[in-house]
Amino acid sequence: MRQFLKIALSCLLVALTYLGFIPRAIAAEAAASAAPATEAAPAKPTEKAVAQPSVLEMYQKVEGLFDKAFAATNAGDFKLAEDYWTQIIELLPENAAAWSNRGNARVGQNKFQSAIVDYNRAIELAPNIPDPYLNRGTVLEALGKYEEAIADYNHALEIDPKDPAAFNNRGNAKAGLGKWDEAIVDYKKAVDLSRNYVTARANYALALYQTGKTDEAIRAMRTLVRKYPKFADMRAALTAALWVEGKEGEAESQWVSAIGLDSRYKDLNWLKTIRRWPPQMVAAMEKFLTLKSNAESTAS
Repeated sequence: MRQFLKIALSCLLVALTYLGFIPRAIAAEAAASAAPATEAAPAKPTEKAVAQPSVLEMYQKVEGLFDKAFAATNAGDFKLAEDYWTQIIELLPENAAAWSNRGNARVGQNKFQSAIVDYNRAIELAPNIPDPYLNRGTVLEALGKYEEAIADYNHALEIDPKDPAAFNNRGNAKAGLGKWDEAIVDYKKAVDLSRNYVTARANYALALYQTGKTDEAIRAMRTLVRKYPKFADMRAALTAALWVEGKEGEAESQWVSAIGLDSRYKDLNWLKTIRRWPPQMVAAMEKFLTLKSNAESTAS
């Protein structure tokens, strides 16, 4: 993503000229100054030259903008990040990474259609890079366009057949279509490619629960909770699954930890539409929340 910033300064003039970053007139002037001396042409009256930034100054400016854009993103200030990526695009209009990253900043503000425009441009500039396809697919999923999202993930996998994120995301899109068995295959592939891919492992466990493989799902959830004690998603899922199995004490214990880590798991609508838990998992959580609420009301 930031590879072009690592170009050696000795090569930077050529690279930036190619990208349209240095005005071509400046590049021609620099090239002429390096050419063998020839007989000077008669001087002609010219307008006063406008001072132009040096290559090093331009390099530093772009590098600084990249740093600010990433810092804003990490701070969750997506509007500011978008502004920085726009400045970079104005300087480097052919840089696919800048377009793709501005799309990400726009997604952070729920500007989905504008983000798709940016991803489209990134794909035009770098059709053999998987990231813009993955990013665009995620937005298409958010819009409920699962078939289109799958097409993007398929394209990403044509470019890189061993991309675990593409398999995980395609699993999500297939889950959106209710194709849970196919989703499980994709999640399993993502996990096989990256054993520490926690999100894919969680999605795999949830999909197992959806397809009635309850014992296997609970084992997978327990394993994740043991390895990642602060993983709220799996603690909440384990809460619901254990409650349905009649293991109320253990379910309550998991719930205390889960809700202490992330209170959103109380919100069934959030689970359905944002986290996108499988229907059977949401139903199990609804049972837990309903019975728990009734029990608390009776106790009071």
